[in-house]
Amino acid sequence: MIKIAKRRAICVCLGLAGCFSAFSARLAYLQVIQHEKYATLAAENHVVRQTIHAPRGMIVDSRGEILAVSEPLKTVIADGTHITDPARVAAAIADLLEMPVAEVQEKITTKRAYVRIKKQVPEQTALAIRDRLNQEKLRGIYFEEDSRRVYPNGSMLSHVIGFMNREHDGVQGIELTMNRYLRGSDGFRFIERDRLGRELVPHRGEERGARSGYNARLTIDMTLQNIVEEELGAAFRKYNPEMATTIMMEPQTGRILALANFPNFDPNTPAAGEDAAKKNCAIINLVEPGSTFKIVTAAAALNEHLVDLSTVIPCESGRFLYAGRILRDHGSGPFPDLSVADILVKSSNIGSAKLAMKMGEKRFYEYLRIFGFGERTGISLPGEIAGIIHSPFSSGWSKISITRMPMGQGVAVTPIQMVTAVSAIANGGNLMLPQIVEEIFDHEGKSIVNFPPSLVRRVVDTETTQKVKVALRDVVNRGTAKAAQVPGYSSAGKTGTAEKPDPKGGYMKNRYVVSFIGMVPAENPRFVMLVLLDDCKIPAHQNYGGTVAAPVFAKIAERAARHLGIQPDLEINPENAPTIKLTQTAPAQR
Repeated sequence: MIKIAKRRAICVCLGLAGCFSAFSARLAYLQVIQHEKYATLAAENHVVRQTIHAPRGMIVDSRGEILAVSEPLKTVIADGTHITDPARVAAAIADLLEMPVAEVQEKITTKRAYVRIKKQVPEQTALAIRDRLNQEKLRGIYFEEDSRRVYPNGSMLSHVIGFMNREHDGVQGIELTMNRYLRGSDGFRFIERDRLGRELVPHRGEERGARSGYNARLTIDMTLQNIVEEELGAAFRKYNPEMATTIMMEPQTGRILALANFPNFDPNTPAAGEDAAKKNCAIINLVEPGSTFKIVTAAAALNEHLVDLSTVIPCESGRFLYAGRILRDHGSGPFPDLSVADILVKSSNIGSAKLAMKMGEKRFYEYLRIFGFGERTGISLPGEIAGIIHSPFSSGWSKISITRMPMGQGVAVTPIQMVTAVSAIANGGNLMLPQIVEEIFDHEGKSIVNFPPSLVRRVVDTETTQKVKVALRDVVNRGTAKAAQVPGYSSAGKTGTAEKPDPKGGYMKNRYVVSFIGMVPAENPRFVMLVLLDDCKIPAHQNYGGTVAAPVFAKIAERAARHLGIQPDLEINPENAPTIKLTQTAPAQR
Protein backbone atom coordinates (compact mmCIF):
# COMPACT_ATOMS: atom_id res chain seq x y z
CA MET A 1 0.00 0.00 0.00
CA ILE A 2 2.85 2.31 0.88
CA LYS A 3 4.42 1.70 -2.51
CA ILE A 4 1.14 2.39 -4.30
CA ALA A 5 0.63 5.64 -2.38
CA LYS A 6 4.20 6.67 -3.13
CA ARG A 7 3.74 6.01 -6.84
CA ARG A 8 0.54 8.02 -6.87
CA ALA A 9 2.27 10.93 -5.10
CA ILE A 10 5.11 10.82 -7.61
CA CYS A 11 2.62 10.79 -10.53
CA VAL A 12 0.72 13.74 -9.07
CA CYS A 13 3.96 15.67 -8.54
CA LEU A 14 5.11 14.86 -12.04
CA GLY A 15 1.72 15.89 -13.44
CA LEU A 16 1.81 19.15 -11.51
CA ALA A 17 5.39 19.74 -12.61
CA GLY A 18 4.36 19.05 -16.21
CA CYS A 19 1.44 21.45 -15.98
CA PHE A 20 3.56 24.18 -14.45
CA SER A 21 6.24 23.55 -17.07
CA ALA A 22 3.67 23.86 -19.84
CA PHE A 23 2.27 27.06 -18.32
CA SER A 24 5.80 28.42 -17.87
CA ALA A 25 6.69 27.57 -21.46
CA ARG A 26 3.51 29.23 -22.69
CA LEU A 27 4.18 32.27 -20.54
CA ALA A 28 7.74 32.48 -21.81
CA TYR A 29 6.49 32.13 -25.38
CA LEU A 30 3.97 34.92 -24.94
CA GLN A 31 6.26 37.26 -23.01
CA VAL A 32 9.45 36.71 -24.96
CA ILE A 33 8.76 35.35 -28.42
CA GLN A 34 5.37 37.01 -28.92
CA HIS A 35 6.19 40.13 -26.91
CA GLU A 36 6.37 42.51 -29.87
CA LYS A 37 3.09 41.28 -31.34
CA TYR A 38 1.06 41.67 -28.16
CA ALA A 39 2.75 44.91 -27.20
CA THR A 40 1.65 46.29 -30.56
CA LEU A 41 -1.91 45.07 -30.02
CA ALA A 42 -1.96 46.64 -26.59
CA ALA A 43 -0.62 49.88 -27.97
CA GLU A 44 -3.24 49.91 -30.69
CA ASN A 45 -5.93 49.71 -28.01
CA HIS A 46 -4.53 52.64 -26.05
CA VAL A 47 -2.10 54.53 -28.35
CA VAL A 48 -3.36 56.52 -31.34
CA ARG A 49 -1.32 58.09 -34.14
CA GLN A 50 -2.82 61.54 -34.60
CA THR A 51 -2.11 63.58 -37.73
CA ILE A 52 -1.21 67.22 -37.20
CA HIS A 53 -2.52 68.94 -40.30
CA ALA A 54 -0.37 71.72 -41.72
CA PRO A 55 -2.22 75.03 -42.20
CA ARG A 56 -2.34 75.85 -45.93
CA GLY A 57 -0.67 79.07 -46.96
CA MET A 58 -2.57 82.17 -48.03
CA ILE A 59 -2.79 83.70 -51.47
CA VAL A 60 -2.60 87.49 -51.47
CA ASP A 61 -2.52 90.20 -54.13
CA SER A 62 0.41 92.55 -54.77
CA ARG A 63 -0.73 94.84 -51.94
CA GLY A 64 -1.34 92.06 -49.41
CA GLU A 65 -5.11 91.72 -49.73
CA ILE A 66 -6.13 88.15 -48.86
CA LEU A 67 -7.48 86.21 -51.81
CA ALA A 68 -7.49 82.70 -50.30
CA VAL A 69 -7.14 81.57 -46.70
CA SER A 70 -7.81 78.39 -44.73
CA GLU A 71 -10.38 78.50 -41.92
CA PRO A 72 -9.58 76.04 -39.08
CA LEU A 73 -12.32 73.45 -38.53
CA LYS A 74 -12.79 70.09 -36.83
CA THR A 75 -13.77 66.61 -37.95
CA VAL A 76 -15.98 64.88 -35.37
CA ILE A 77 -15.17 61.19 -34.91
CA ALA A 78 -16.42 58.43 -32.62
CA ASP A 79 -14.63 55.53 -30.93
CA GLY A 80 -17.29 52.84 -30.62
CA THR A 81 -15.23 50.90 -28.08
CA HIS A 82 -15.59 53.83 -25.63
CA ILE A 83 -19.31 54.45 -26.12
CA THR A 84 -21.53 52.57 -23.66
CA ASP A 85 -24.81 54.36 -24.38
CA PRO A 86 -25.09 55.35 -28.08
CA ALA A 87 -28.64 56.69 -27.66
CA ARG A 88 -27.63 59.20 -24.97
CA VAL A 89 -24.53 60.30 -26.85
CA ALA A 90 -26.51 60.81 -30.07
CA ALA A 91 -29.20 62.78 -28.25
CA ALA A 92 -26.53 64.98 -26.66
CA ILE A 93 -24.70 66.02 -29.84
CA ALA A 94 -27.15 65.71 -32.75
CA ASP A 95 -28.60 69.22 -32.48
CA LEU A 96 -25.13 70.79 -32.29
CA LEU A 97 -24.09 68.87 -35.40
CA GLU A 98 -27.37 69.79 -37.12
CA MET A 99 -27.98 66.12 -37.87
CA PRO A 100 -30.94 63.82 -37.11
CA VAL A 101 -30.53 61.91 -33.84
CA ALA A 102 -31.23 58.60 -35.61
CA GLU A 103 -28.45 59.23 -38.14
CA VAL A 104 -25.90 60.00 -35.43
CA GLN A 105 -26.97 57.01 -33.36
CA GLU A 106 -26.66 54.70 -36.36
CA LYS A 107 -23.10 55.88 -36.98
CA ILE A 108 -21.89 55.49 -33.42
CA THR A 109 -23.61 52.17 -32.64
CA THR A 110 -20.52 50.17 -33.51
CA LYS A 111 -17.50 48.53 -31.97
CA ARG A 112 -15.15 50.15 -34.46
CA ALA A 113 -12.53 52.41 -32.96
CA TYR A 114 -12.80 55.05 -35.68
CA VAL A 115 -16.01 56.37 -37.23
CA ARG A 116 -16.21 59.76 -38.94
CA ILE A 117 -19.45 61.50 -37.98
CA LYS A 118 -19.11 64.89 -39.68
CA LYS A 119 -16.39 66.95 -41.36
CA GLN A 120 -15.80 70.70 -41.41
CA VAL A 121 -17.38 71.48 -38.06
CA PRO A 122 -16.62 74.99 -36.69
CA GLU A 123 -14.31 75.07 -33.70
CA GLN A 124 -16.98 76.75 -31.55
CA THR A 125 -19.34 73.86 -32.26
CA ALA A 126 -16.62 71.36 -31.34
CA LEU A 127 -16.08 73.14 -28.00
CA ALA A 128 -19.83 73.10 -27.32
CA ILE A 129 -19.96 69.34 -28.00
CA ARG A 130 -17.02 68.70 -25.69
CA ASP A 131 -18.61 70.75 -22.88
CA ARG A 132 -21.97 69.01 -23.18
CA LEU A 133 -20.41 65.55 -23.13
CA ASN A 134 -18.39 66.45 -20.05
CA GLN A 135 -21.51 67.73 -18.28
CA GLU A 136 -23.37 64.49 -19.00
CA LYS A 137 -20.32 62.36 -18.26
CA LEU A 138 -20.36 60.75 -21.69
CA ARG A 139 -17.34 59.68 -23.67
CA GLY A 140 -16.29 58.29 -27.03
CA ILE A 141 -16.49 61.46 -29.18
CA TYR A 142 -13.21 63.02 -30.33
CA PHE A 143 -12.01 65.65 -32.79
CA GLU A 144 -9.42 65.88 -35.55
CA GLU A 145 -7.99 69.01 -37.10
CA ASP A 146 -9.59 70.04 -40.39
CA SER A 147 -9.86 73.19 -42.47
CA ARG A 148 -11.91 74.82 -45.19
CA ARG A 149 -10.54 77.02 -47.96
CA VAL A 150 -12.23 80.41 -48.06
CA TYR A 151 -12.14 82.86 -50.98
CA PRO A 152 -13.31 86.23 -49.61
CA ASN A 153 -13.86 87.82 -53.04
CA GLY A 154 -16.12 85.08 -54.37
CA SER A 155 -15.99 84.79 -58.15
CA MET A 156 -13.57 87.66 -58.61
CA LEU A 157 -10.24 86.43 -60.04
CA SER A 158 -11.56 82.85 -59.83
CA HIS A 159 -9.71 81.62 -62.92
CA VAL A 160 -6.38 82.81 -61.54
CA ILE A 161 -6.83 81.58 -57.96
CA GLY A 162 -8.45 78.22 -58.73
CA PHE A 163 -9.92 75.99 -56.02
CA MET A 164 -9.24 72.81 -54.02
CA ASN A 165 -10.55 69.25 -53.94
CA ARG A 166 -11.64 67.20 -50.91
CA GLU A 167 -8.07 65.99 -50.36
CA HIS A 168 -6.99 69.61 -49.85
CA ASP A 169 -4.97 69.70 -53.07
CA GLY A 170 -5.18 72.48 -55.63
CA VAL A 171 -7.24 71.75 -58.73
CA GLN A 172 -6.91 74.87 -60.89
CA GLY A 173 -5.12 78.18 -60.95
CA ILE A 174 -2.52 79.19 -58.40
CA GLU A 175 -3.91 76.63 -55.97
CA LEU A 176 -2.60 73.99 -58.38
CA THR A 177 0.62 75.51 -59.77
CA MET A 178 1.84 76.66 -56.34
CA ASN A 179 0.41 73.65 -54.46
CA ARG A 180 3.85 72.38 -53.42
CA TYR A 181 4.48 75.64 -51.57
CA LEU A 182 0.98 76.28 -50.24
CA ARG A 183 0.16 72.87 -48.76
CA GLY A 184 2.97 72.66 -46.17
CA SER A 185 3.94 69.38 -44.52
CA ASP A 186 1.69 67.47 -42.09
CA GLY A 187 3.08 66.33 -38.74
CA PHE A 188 1.98 63.62 -36.31
CA ARG A 189 1.93 62.63 -32.65
CA PHE A 190 1.31 59.38 -30.79
CA ILE A 191 -1.10 59.82 -27.89
CA GLU A 192 -2.09 57.31 -25.17
CA ARG A 193 -5.59 57.12 -23.72
CA ASP A 194 -6.89 55.58 -20.50
CA ARG A 195 -9.85 53.19 -20.34
CA LEU A 196 -12.21 56.20 -20.39
CA GLY A 197 -10.65 57.49 -23.60
CA ARG A 198 -8.89 60.45 -21.99
CA GLU A 199 -5.45 61.39 -23.26
CA LEU A 200 -2.58 60.66 -20.87
CA VAL A 201 -0.52 63.74 -21.62
CA PRO A 202 2.52 62.68 -19.49
CA HIS A 203 2.76 59.57 -21.66
CA ARG A 204 2.57 61.43 -24.98
CA GLY A 205 4.97 59.70 -27.37
CA GLU A 206 6.85 60.60 -30.52
CA GLU A 207 5.82 63.84 -32.14
CA ARG A 208 6.75 65.75 -35.29
CA GLY A 209 5.29 69.19 -35.75
CA ALA A 210 3.60 70.33 -38.93
CA ARG A 211 5.26 72.89 -41.19
CA SER A 212 2.78 75.54 -42.23
CA GLY A 213 2.35 76.15 -45.91
CA TYR A 214 4.06 79.13 -47.48
CA ASN A 215 2.08 82.08 -48.81
CA ALA A 216 1.91 83.21 -52.44
CA ARG A 217 1.91 86.88 -53.40
CA LEU A 218 0.49 87.55 -56.86
CA THR A 219 1.25 90.39 -59.25
CA ILE A 220 -2.48 91.13 -59.41
CA ASP A 221 -3.69 94.49 -58.09
CA MET A 222 -7.20 93.83 -56.78
CA THR A 223 -8.28 97.43 -57.27
CA LEU A 224 -7.47 97.09 -60.96
CA GLN A 225 -9.06 93.65 -60.98
CA ASN A 226 -12.25 95.12 -59.57
CA ILE A 227 -12.28 97.83 -62.24
CA VAL A 228 -11.75 95.28 -64.99
CA GLU A 229 -14.44 92.92 -63.73
CA GLU A 230 -16.98 95.72 -63.29
CA GLU A 231 -16.53 97.09 -66.81
CA LEU A 232 -16.05 93.75 -68.59
CA GLY A 233 -18.95 92.26 -66.63
CA ALA A 234 -21.20 95.13 -67.76
CA ALA A 235 -20.20 94.50 -71.39
CA PHE A 236 -20.78 90.76 -70.95
CA ARG A 237 -24.30 91.37 -69.72
CA LYS A 238 -24.98 93.96 -72.43
CA TYR A 239 -23.70 92.03 -75.44
CA ASN A 240 -24.19 88.45 -74.19
CA PRO A 241 -21.09 87.00 -75.88
CA GLU A 242 -20.02 83.39 -75.63
CA MET A 243 -17.07 84.56 -73.59
CA ALA A 244 -15.21 87.77 -72.73
CA THR A 245 -11.60 88.22 -71.65
CA THR A 246 -9.46 91.11 -70.47
CA ILE A 247 -5.77 90.98 -69.59
CA MET A 248 -3.79 93.95 -68.29
CA MET A 249 0.02 93.64 -68.31
CA GLU A 250 2.86 95.86 -67.15
CA PRO A 251 4.96 95.75 -70.35
CA GLN A 252 8.36 96.50 -68.83
CA THR A 253 8.21 93.53 -66.44
CA GLY A 254 5.55 91.17 -67.82
CA ARG A 255 3.62 91.40 -64.54
CA ILE A 256 -0.09 90.66 -64.94
CA LEU A 257 -1.98 93.44 -63.16
CA ALA A 258 -5.48 92.09 -63.84
CA LEU A 259 -6.99 89.12 -65.64
CA ALA A 260 -10.69 88.41 -65.97
CA ASN A 261 -12.90 86.00 -67.90
CA PHE A 262 -16.65 85.80 -68.24
CA PRO A 263 -18.45 83.56 -67.52
CA ASN A 264 -16.76 82.80 -64.21
CA PHE A 265 -17.49 80.77 -61.06
CA ASP A 266 -17.30 80.95 -57.27
CA PRO A 267 -14.34 78.89 -55.96
CA ASN A 268 -16.11 78.62 -52.58
CA THR A 269 -18.66 76.35 -54.30
CA PRO A 270 -16.89 75.06 -57.42
CA ALA A 271 -19.30 72.14 -57.87
CA ALA A 272 -22.12 74.62 -58.50
CA GLY A 273 -20.31 76.18 -61.47
CA GLU A 274 -20.64 74.91 -65.02
CA ASP A 275 -17.55 73.39 -66.63
CA ALA A 276 -17.48 76.10 -69.32
CA ALA A 277 -17.38 78.78 -66.62
CA LYS A 278 -14.24 77.24 -65.10
CA LYS A 279 -12.20 77.58 -68.30
CA ASN A 280 -9.45 80.17 -68.11
CA CYS A 281 -10.14 81.53 -71.58
CA ALA A 282 -7.18 83.92 -71.35
CA ILE A 283 -4.73 81.05 -71.73
CA ILE A 284 -6.67 78.12 -73.23
CA ASN A 285 -9.07 79.66 -75.76
CA LEU A 286 -7.88 79.73 -79.35
CA VAL A 287 -9.11 82.62 -81.48
CA GLU A 288 -8.27 84.08 -84.83
CA PRO A 289 -7.10 87.53 -83.72
CA GLY A 290 -8.13 89.48 -86.78
CA SER A 291 -6.69 92.94 -87.39
CA THR A 292 -4.88 93.23 -84.04
CA PHE A 293 -2.40 90.81 -85.63
CA LYS A 294 -1.47 93.52 -88.17
CA ILE A 295 0.64 95.10 -85.42
CA VAL A 296 3.03 92.14 -85.64
CA THR A 297 3.07 92.20 -89.45
CA ALA A 298 3.91 95.91 -89.59
CA ALA A 299 6.56 95.61 -86.88
CA ALA A 300 8.28 92.77 -88.72
CA ALA A 301 8.40 94.66 -92.03
CA LEU A 302 9.67 97.83 -90.34
CA ASN A 303 12.29 95.91 -88.38
CA GLU A 304 13.59 94.36 -91.61
CA HIS A 305 13.98 97.92 -93.01
CA LEU A 306 11.95 96.92 -96.04
CA VAL A 307 9.61 99.88 -95.48
CA ASP A 308 9.22 103.00 -93.37
CA LEU A 309 6.01 104.52 -92.00
CA SER A 310 5.76 106.81 -95.01
CA THR A 311 6.39 104.05 -97.59
CA VAL A 312 3.42 103.84 -99.96
CA ILE A 313 1.95 100.40 -100.60
CA PRO A 314 -0.40 99.77 -103.54
CA CYS A 315 -3.69 98.54 -102.09
CA GLU A 316 -5.36 97.69 -105.39
CA SER A 317 -8.43 99.86 -104.72
CA GLY A 318 -9.72 97.30 -102.26
CA ARG A 319 -9.63 94.19 -104.45
CA PHE A 320 -6.49 92.05 -104.69
CA LEU A 321 -6.36 88.85 -106.74
CA TYR A 322 -3.68 86.46 -105.55
CA ALA A 323 -3.29 82.71 -106.16
CA GLY A 324 -6.73 82.60 -107.69
CA ARG A 325 -8.46 84.11 -104.65
CA ILE A 326 -9.64 87.68 -104.06
CA LEU A 327 -8.69 89.57 -100.90
CA ARG A 328 -10.82 92.60 -100.08
CA ASP A 329 -10.55 95.63 -97.84
CA HIS A 330 -13.51 96.55 -95.67
CA GLY A 331 -14.55 99.50 -93.59
CA SER A 332 -13.78 102.93 -95.07
CA GLY A 333 -12.08 101.46 -98.14
CA PRO A 334 -11.37 100.79 -100.91
CA PHE A 335 -7.92 102.37 -100.93
CA PRO A 336 -5.77 102.75 -104.05
CA ASP A 337 -2.56 103.42 -102.11
CA LEU A 338 -1.74 103.66 -98.42
CA SER A 339 1.34 104.50 -96.39
CA VAL A 340 2.51 101.82 -93.97
CA ALA A 341 1.18 103.98 -91.11
CA ASP A 342 -2.22 104.24 -92.77
CA ILE A 343 -2.34 100.49 -93.38
CA LEU A 344 -2.70 100.25 -89.60
CA VAL A 345 -4.86 103.35 -89.26
CA LYS A 346 -7.30 102.20 -91.95
CA SER A 347 -6.82 98.49 -91.07
CA SER A 348 -6.11 97.48 -94.64
CA ASN A 349 -6.08 93.73 -95.26
CA ILE A 350 -4.42 94.15 -98.64
CA GLY A 351 -1.76 96.47 -97.28
CA SER A 352 -0.87 93.99 -94.52
CA ALA A 353 -0.67 91.16 -97.06
CA LYS A 354 1.68 93.24 -99.23
CA LEU A 355 3.96 93.88 -96.21
CA ALA A 356 4.22 90.16 -95.50
CA MET A 357 4.86 89.39 -99.15
CA LYS A 358 7.79 91.81 -99.11
CA MET A 359 9.35 89.68 -96.34
CA GLY A 360 8.61 86.34 -97.95
CA GLU A 361 6.94 83.31 -96.41
CA LYS A 362 9.91 81.98 -94.46
CA ARG A 363 10.95 85.29 -92.90
CA PHE A 364 7.38 86.25 -92.07
CA TYR A 365 6.82 82.91 -90.33
CA GLU A 366 10.06 83.34 -88.37
CA TYR A 367 8.84 86.67 -87.01
CA LEU A 368 5.58 85.13 -85.86
CA ARG A 369 7.58 82.57 -83.89
CA ILE A 370 9.96 85.23 -82.57
CA PHE A 371 6.96 87.13 -81.20
CA GLY A 372 5.96 83.98 -79.29
CA PHE A 373 3.12 82.61 -81.37
CA GLY A 374 2.95 78.85 -81.67
CA GLU A 375 4.50 78.32 -78.21
CA ARG A 376 3.35 78.62 -74.61
CA THR A 377 4.24 81.88 -72.91
CA GLY A 378 5.19 80.04 -69.70
CA ILE A 379 2.80 81.87 -67.37
CA SER A 380 2.41 80.10 -64.02
CA LEU A 381 -1.15 78.96 -64.65
CA PRO A 382 -2.23 75.43 -65.60
CA GLY A 383 -3.58 74.38 -68.96
CA GLU A 384 -1.95 76.96 -71.23
CA ILE A 385 -1.90 75.95 -74.87
CA ALA A 386 0.56 76.89 -77.60
CA GLY A 387 -1.78 78.01 -80.36
CA ILE A 388 -1.43 77.12 -84.03
CA ILE A 389 0.94 78.80 -86.48
CA HIS A 390 1.48 76.73 -89.61
CA SER A 391 4.94 76.56 -91.11
CA PRO A 392 5.47 77.33 -94.83
CA PHE A 393 6.84 73.79 -95.07
CA SER A 394 3.75 72.12 -93.58
CA SER A 395 0.51 70.95 -95.13
CA GLY A 396 -1.34 73.62 -93.17
CA TRP A 397 0.27 76.37 -95.26
CA SER A 398 -1.57 77.13 -98.51
CA LYS A 399 -0.76 79.39 -101.42
CA ILE A 400 -2.88 82.20 -99.93
CA SER A 401 -1.55 81.88 -96.35
CA ILE A 402 0.96 84.67 -96.95
CA THR A 403 -1.98 87.01 -97.67
CA ARG A 404 -4.37 85.84 -94.92
CA MET A 405 -2.13 85.28 -91.90
CA PRO A 406 -0.81 88.89 -91.86
CA MET A 407 -4.34 90.13 -91.16
CA GLY A 408 -4.92 87.57 -88.39
CA GLN A 409 -6.79 84.94 -90.38
CA GLY A 410 -5.66 81.32 -90.59
CA VAL A 411 -3.77 81.57 -87.29
CA ALA A 412 -4.97 80.54 -83.83
CA VAL A 413 -3.60 82.38 -80.81
CA THR A 414 -4.45 82.81 -77.14
CA PRO A 415 -5.28 86.16 -75.56
CA ILE A 416 -2.18 85.94 -73.34
CA GLN A 417 0.01 85.54 -76.44
CA MET A 418 -1.42 88.70 -77.98
CA VAL A 419 -0.89 90.74 -74.82
CA THR A 420 2.67 89.47 -74.45
CA ALA A 421 3.52 90.23 -78.10
CA VAL A 422 2.11 93.77 -78.05
CA SER A 423 3.82 94.42 -74.71
CA ALA A 424 7.09 93.84 -76.56
CA ILE A 425 6.13 96.77 -78.84
CA ALA A 426 5.21 98.87 -75.81
CA ASN A 427 8.46 98.29 -73.89
CA GLY A 428 10.93 98.82 -76.73
CA GLY A 429 11.24 95.33 -78.21
CA ASN A 430 11.62 92.86 -75.33
CA LEU A 431 9.41 89.78 -75.15
CA MET A 432 8.84 89.23 -71.43
CA LEU A 433 7.71 86.12 -69.60
CA PRO A 434 4.20 86.84 -68.25
CA GLN A 435 4.39 86.90 -64.45
CA ILE A 436 1.39 86.11 -62.27
CA VAL A 437 3.27 85.16 -59.04
CA GLU A 438 5.55 87.72 -57.44
CA GLU A 439 6.97 85.74 -54.53
CA ILE A 440 6.51 82.90 -52.07
CA PHE A 441 6.93 83.95 -48.43
CA ASP A 442 6.55 82.38 -44.98
CA HIS A 443 4.25 83.36 -42.10
CA GLU A 444 6.86 85.78 -40.80
CA GLY A 445 7.04 87.60 -44.13
CA LYS A 446 10.42 86.20 -45.12
CA SER A 447 10.75 85.64 -48.85
CA ILE A 448 11.31 81.99 -49.80
CA VAL A 449 11.19 82.17 -53.61
CA ASN A 450 11.21 85.26 -55.83
CA PHE A 451 9.95 85.47 -59.40
CA PRO A 452 11.78 88.44 -60.92
CA PRO A 453 11.03 89.79 -64.41
CA SER A 454 12.36 87.42 -67.04
CA LEU A 455 13.38 88.37 -70.58
CA VAL A 456 12.50 85.69 -73.11
CA ARG A 457 14.24 87.35 -76.08
CA ARG A 458 14.50 90.57 -77.99
CA VAL A 459 12.10 90.61 -80.94
CA VAL A 460 12.57 93.97 -82.69
CA ASP A 461 14.70 97.06 -82.15
CA THR A 462 13.61 100.16 -80.24
CA GLU A 463 13.38 102.31 -83.35
CA THR A 464 10.85 99.90 -84.83
CA THR A 465 8.67 99.97 -81.71
CA GLN A 466 8.66 103.76 -81.70
CA LYS A 467 7.40 103.81 -85.28
CA VAL A 468 4.70 101.25 -84.56
CA LYS A 469 3.52 103.22 -81.52
CA VAL A 470 3.22 106.39 -83.63
CA ALA A 471 0.98 104.53 -86.08
CA LEU A 472 -1.07 102.91 -83.30
CA ARG A 473 -1.59 106.32 -81.72
CA ASP A 474 -3.01 107.49 -85.02
CA VAL A 475 -5.33 104.46 -85.06
CA VAL A 476 -6.91 105.85 -81.89
CA ASN A 477 -6.82 109.52 -82.88
CA ARG A 478 -8.15 109.28 -86.45
CA GLY A 479 -8.61 105.61 -87.34
CA THR A 480 -10.83 102.68 -86.42
CA ALA A 481 -10.38 103.05 -82.65
CA LYS A 482 -11.61 106.55 -81.84
CA ALA A 483 -13.82 105.04 -79.14
CA ALA A 484 -10.65 103.93 -77.33
CA GLN A 485 -9.63 107.53 -76.57
CA VAL A 486 -9.03 108.05 -72.85
CA PRO A 487 -9.82 111.54 -71.50
CA GLY A 488 -6.61 113.14 -70.29
CA TYR A 489 -4.35 110.34 -71.48
CA SER A 490 -2.79 109.42 -74.79
CA SER A 491 -3.51 105.90 -75.94
CA ALA A 492 -2.39 103.73 -78.82
CA GLY A 493 -3.76 100.44 -80.07
CA LYS A 494 -5.51 98.41 -82.70
CA THR A 495 -9.00 97.05 -83.26
CA GLY A 496 -9.78 93.53 -84.40
CA THR A 497 -12.90 92.04 -85.96
CA ALA A 498 -12.42 88.40 -86.94
CA GLU A 499 -14.95 86.05 -88.47
CA LYS A 500 -15.43 82.88 -86.43
CA PRO A 501 -14.18 79.74 -88.18
CA ASP A 502 -16.80 77.15 -88.99
CA PRO A 503 -15.83 73.64 -87.79
CA LYS A 504 -17.21 72.34 -91.10
CA GLY A 505 -14.92 74.63 -93.06
CA GLY A 506 -14.86 78.30 -93.99
CA TYR A 507 -16.34 80.95 -91.70
CA MET A 508 -19.68 81.43 -89.99
CA LYS A 509 -21.84 84.25 -91.24
CA ASN A 510 -22.30 87.31 -88.99
CA ARG A 511 -20.43 85.76 -86.05
CA TYR A 512 -17.30 87.54 -84.92
CA VAL A 513 -14.57 87.75 -82.33
CA VAL A 514 -14.11 91.47 -81.64
CA SER A 515 -11.21 92.95 -79.75
CA PHE A 516 -9.09 95.96 -78.99
CA ILE A 517 -5.53 95.88 -77.69
CA GLY A 518 -3.90 99.09 -76.58
CA MET A 519 -1.46 100.87 -74.29
CA VAL A 520 -1.55 103.90 -71.97
CA PRO A 521 0.20 106.34 -72.07
CA ALA A 522 1.12 105.98 -75.73
CA GLU A 523 4.72 107.22 -75.44
CA ASN A 524 5.86 105.31 -72.37
CA PRO A 525 3.10 102.78 -71.60
CA ARG A 526 2.40 101.79 -68.01
CA PHE A 527 0.07 99.03 -69.09
CA VAL A 528 -1.01 97.08 -72.14
CA MET A 529 -4.55 95.75 -72.16
CA LEU A 530 -6.59 93.43 -74.36
CA VAL A 531 -10.39 93.45 -74.37
CA LEU A 532 -11.88 90.55 -76.34
CA LEU A 533 -15.50 89.42 -76.76
CA ASP A 534 -16.43 86.26 -78.63
CA ASP A 535 -19.70 86.10 -80.59
CA CYS A 536 -21.72 89.02 -79.22
CA LYS A 537 -25.47 88.72 -79.72
CA ILE A 538 -25.95 92.03 -81.53
CA PRO A 539 -26.63 93.01 -85.16
CA ALA A 540 -23.68 92.42 -87.49
CA HIS A 541 -23.41 96.11 -88.46
CA GLN A 542 -22.70 96.96 -84.80
CA ASN A 543 -20.37 94.06 -84.06
CA TYR A 544 -16.90 95.55 -84.54
CA GLY A 545 -13.84 95.87 -82.37
CA GLY A 546 -14.03 99.65 -82.63
CA THR A 547 -17.65 99.84 -81.48
CA VAL A 548 -17.77 97.05 -78.87
CA ALA A 549 -14.31 96.38 -77.41
CA ALA A 550 -12.70 99.83 -77.76
CA PRO A 551 -15.22 101.63 -75.48
CA VAL A 552 -14.71 98.99 -72.78
CA PHE A 553 -10.95 99.56 -73.04
CA ALA A 554 -11.43 103.33 -72.64
CA LYS A 555 -13.57 102.97 -69.52
CA ILE A 556 -11.15 100.58 -67.84
CA ALA A 557 -8.07 102.55 -68.91
CA GLU A 558 -9.35 105.86 -67.53
CA ARG A 559 -10.08 104.39 -64.10
CA ALA A 560 -6.85 102.35 -64.10
CA ALA A 561 -4.71 105.35 -64.99
CA ARG A 562 -6.09 107.31 -62.06
CA HIS A 563 -5.58 104.42 -59.67
CA LEU A 564 -1.96 103.97 -60.81
CA GLY A 565 -1.30 107.69 -60.42
CA ILE A 566 -0.34 108.16 -64.07
CA GLN A 567 0.18 111.83 -64.86
CA PRO A 568 -2.24 113.02 -67.58
CA ASP A 569 -0.43 113.91 -70.81
CA LEU A 570 -3.40 115.37 -72.71
CA GLU A 571 -5.62 118.35 -72.12
CA ILE A 572 -9.37 118.18 -72.65
CA ASN A 573 -10.93 120.48 -75.24
CA PRO A 574 -14.36 122.07 -74.70
CA GLU A 575 -16.05 119.24 -76.62
CA ASN A 576 -14.47 116.71 -74.21
CA ALA A 577 -12.30 115.20 -76.92
CA PRO A 578 -8.65 114.48 -76.06
CA THR A 579 -6.15 116.88 -77.56
CA ILE A 580 -2.41 116.24 -77.76
CA LYS A 581 -0.64 118.46 -75.30
CA LEU A 582 2.88 117.61 -76.42
CA THR A 583 2.48 117.17 -80.16
CA GLN A 584 4.15 114.37 -82.06
CA THR A 585 5.06 114.74 -85.72
CA ALA A 586 2.97 112.35 -87.80
CA PRO A 587 4.48 110.67 -90.85
CA ALA A 588 3.80 112.18 -94.25
CA GLN A 589 0.80 110.60 -95.93
CA ARG A 590 0.39 110.12 -99.65
